[in-house]
Amino acid sequence: MNYQETEQKFGELLEVMARLRSEAGCPWDKEQTHLSLKPCLLEETYELLDALDNADSKKLQEELGDVLLQVIFHSQIASEESRFSIKEVIEQLTEKLVRRHPYVFAGEPLPEDSAAVLKQRMQIKADEKKNSGESSVLGNVPKSMPALARAQSISRRAAHLGFEWPDIARVWEKVEEEIHELKEAATSGDKVRTGEELGDLLFTIVNIARFLNVESEEVLARTVDRFTRRFQHIETRLKQAKKGFDQSSLEEMDLFWEEAKQIEAEQKRRS
Repeated sequence: MNYQETEQKFGELLEVMARLRSEAGCPWDKEQTHLSLKPCLLEETYELLDALDNADSKKLQEELGDVLLQVIFHSQIASEESRFSIKEVIEQLTEKLVRRHPYVFAGEPLPEDSAAVLKQRMQIKADEKKNSGESSVLGNVPKSMPALARAQSISRRAAHLGFEWPDIARVWEKVEEEIHELKEAATSGDKVRTGEELGDLLFTIVNIARFLNVESEEVLARTVDRFTRRFQHIETRLKQAKKGFDQSSLEEMDLFWEEAKQIEAEQKRRS
């Protein structure tokens, strides 16, 4: 990597952003604030995730640039308000990376595997929170995260600090317990209690996902995509038959659903 050339290009990017925000710059860019840019950051992040899922290198490069733009944009706004600059953002990140990898930069023994690395990192984070006066190591998991992803992140952090089931068998037992409690709550007609018990069951399922080393948010998203494709197949078949949903039985729609599953299975065999 040519660091000198990279530094030059990064400097040019900063100059472009500053000019866009200047008096002679872009009217839209000049109007933006940290809050107004929130939807842009969220949209760009999801577009980056799509590029990763599709293994599209060209799109990945573009979307990484769009996410970087958001970082530069927010830093420029903060710099104009004399709060911090992109230089301080980079410095803080560099210090954090060094601090959280003492086995690379401070000569400490190398952890035996990735699990040991994560456990040590969580302990370092916990020490950082304690030293900074923050009340909990769990407190900085963003509430704006999708609930499943947030649940898995929080349960993972707690597990790395020792608050963990001994094995997955105990988690399966907890799932059965939560299902039983949910059925009781649903039978009682108490909607508040039913919602709480459903939440408990979902959180326990997230822990199953963590034990199985899968991301609950990702697998549910794929399931929703799968459902959508199959349901659209039902729509197509009904249109071919010149029928509406109100003119079709559940049995007929279920046949089309199974047909969609067979088509997917055949496509997998061919790929």
